[in-house]
Formats: sequence, C-alpha cells, structure tokens
Amino acid sequence: MARQIALLSAGLARLAQCAIAIACVALIAMTLVEGWQVFARYVLNDSPSWTEPVALLLMSAAMMFGAAVGVRNEAHFGFFLLVHVATPPVRAILVSIARLIIIAIGLLLAYWGGVLLMDGWDVRMAGAPLPQGLYFLPICAGGVLIALFAFERLLVAPAAVPRGEH
Repeated sequence: MARQIALLSAGLARLAQCAIAIACVALIAMTLVEGWQVFARYVLNDSPSWTEPVALLLMSAAMMFGAAVGVRNEAHFGFFLLVHVATPPVRAILVSIARLIIIAIGLLLAYWGGVLLMDGWDVRMAGAPLPQGLYFLPICAGGVLIALFAFERLLVAPAAVPRGEH
C-alpha cells in the first residue's frame, strides 16, 4: 500500500508542477493582454473588446490552479489555534476533518463548475468570440485538483500538522 501511495504522490507532484506552470503562463498572458489593452486604448485610440473577458478567464485560471497547489503544499488559509493547542490524537482528528472538508469543497467546485461550463457552452462571451462556459473551466479543473491534492494529504500525512500551524 505504501508503494501505491508513493506512486500516487509522485504523479500528483508532477500534476502540481503542471498546475503551477499553467498559473504562471496565465499570469504572464494576463499581463500581456492588459498591456495590449492600455497600449491600444491610449496609443492607438482603439480599445479592443476582447481583452476584459480574456483577462478575467486568465485570472480565474491563475487563481484556481495556484489555490490547488496551495492545498497540496498546505499553504492555504486556516484557523490553526485549536489544532495547535490540541493533544496529538485530537490534532490528528481535526486535521483529518479539515482535509475532508477541503475535499468536499473541491468536489463541489468541480461539479458546479462543470455544470456551469456545460450550461454556458452555447452562449458567446460578451466582447470575445469564445464560449461563455469557458469561464468555468478553471473552476472545474481547479476543484478536481483541490480534491485530489487534499485526498493525497489525507493519505500521505493524516496526522501531520499543516505548515501554517507551526
């Protein structure tokens, strides 16, 4: 069983690297899109309509993929006082409950992101020739990654105290 968990963890480490790469590319692309918006508006006096929806899509991708990796690295927001003062057995239970809640939140994001993605796929974005449902793709994918990474933390280190609690 330990070998399978180690293989899963190695695969998810690669997936986390890909998620960080996607978030970085999205941030760089968002900077370029906004730079073009400013240049076109103030130098060319012709503001393109596609820059705002594309920038919002890129921001959503950077946020969701970055948040998922934050869950894997346990660098996310949390209330750590109770966990910090708890005895080790109670701490293990509290940490496990927190990870189960994170899994549930990730699955909800994935499910509703997928529902909204499919529901808005036939509608065009205002200002850009892209499907409106594309806005929800990062939410769906990020939710899947959040759930996967939290599940990995539950398997790999069920009683370990997350970094923010030290």
